[in-house]
Amino acid sequence: MRIVELTAYHVRIPLKRVIRHASHVRTATDNVVVRCVLSDKSVGFGEGLPRDYVTGETIDSAMDLLNQSDLPAQFESCRDFAEAVRLAERLRLNPVSDDDRQCQGNAARCAVELAVLDAFGRSFGEPMSHITKMLAPELYQPRERVRYSGVIASAKGIKLRVAALAMRVYGFHQIKLKVGIPGYNDRRRLKALRVLCGSKMDLRVDANEAWTPDEAAERIRELEPFRITSVEQPVAHEHVASLAAIRKQIQTPVSLDESLCSRVDAEAAVEKSACDIFNLRLSKCGGFIPTLRLAQLAKRRNLGIQLGCQVGETAILSGAGRHFAGSVADLKYVEGSYDHHLVRESLGEEDITFRRGGWAPLLVGSGHSVRVDAAGLERVTVRKEPLLG
Repeated sequence: MRIVELTAYHVRIPLKRVIRHASHVRTATDNVVVRCVLSDKSVGFGEGLPRDYVTGETIDSAMDLLNQSDLPAQFESCRDFAEAVRLAERLRLNPVSDDDRQCQGNAARCAVELAVLDAFGRSFGEPMSHITKMLAPELYQPRERVRYSGVIASAKGIKLRVAALAMRVYGFHQIKLKVGIPGYNDRRRLKALRVLCGSKMDLRVDANEAWTPDEAAERIRELEPFRITSVEQPVAHEHVASLAAIRKQIQTPVSLDESLCSRVDAEAAVEKSACDIFNLRLSKCGGFIPTLRLAQLAKRRNLGIQLGCQVGETAILSGAGRHFAGSVADLKYVEGSYDHHLVRESLGEEDITFRRGGWAPLLVGSGHSVRVDAAGLERVTVRKEPLLG
């Protein structure tokens, strides 16, 4: 079996509401979708979300990189799914100049890798979750359902109270609160959240690089009386070395997100004692397999792992994330599958949004198990580029 067609799409996905945090305000998202066709007519789709403030990618740079990279030269005929997985792991895009962190093509690579794995998975009747069993058996823990956590971004005052009560009634067991937004009193917001959600709710915060190294420890200590279970990316990436000293001044575990996009990042974080938890996201980490490799590294170093998502993921990435979350053991937090709640075009024929309590079943079917809505894809396509065929 071999790849005979590969097409990249620039899609613009409108959001149902404004999403605001310390790093960005967003009403829509520009994503890369890749369509892969095999010689037996099996079709697979992948998705990546370029973020210039995370991996240094834009939608234009991602599309250009895909066009410039000689992907067809890397495509070999595969006799089974194991060979297809090895092919997918070897996929490389052209190197980007001054990319010391080796992450400035990760969203584009993720889209290609997921499309290839989805197509071959459908051809050979293998679900994406089996990749964990094949490549990381020490992490493999299949489960029938996944439980996602809720996120509150920029809500404050009465809107925060309404959101908190809604999440408690809905049955979430974990909530992440975005903090560090200028003009917001985070201590007051978190106090209200703790009162409204009760003592059993797992609360964590995400600063999205909002604080300076000099103020971070104090800001975190102000929130610790409300029993937060982690603080995500308290300082900007260029100050990540300061986290070793900051961690000694606080009790809360530190999770890295914007500073954890590649193996280079991960090894530097370990060397600098910069964190307790890796926040893994398929798009920023380059795909299912590179994300799995980072999870293995974390386990070897006795660090925690969580599966995050990026604002505006459609059902394509949600499906791949579900297979990851449904097969990898010991995930402290799981985010994703917000489709129906957030995007106006989910691109899936079926709704795979999490349900009450944040629960969602493991997807049944081969590949990432999501059937893409062709009409929906056309509606949101800004441009498309043939990469092969």
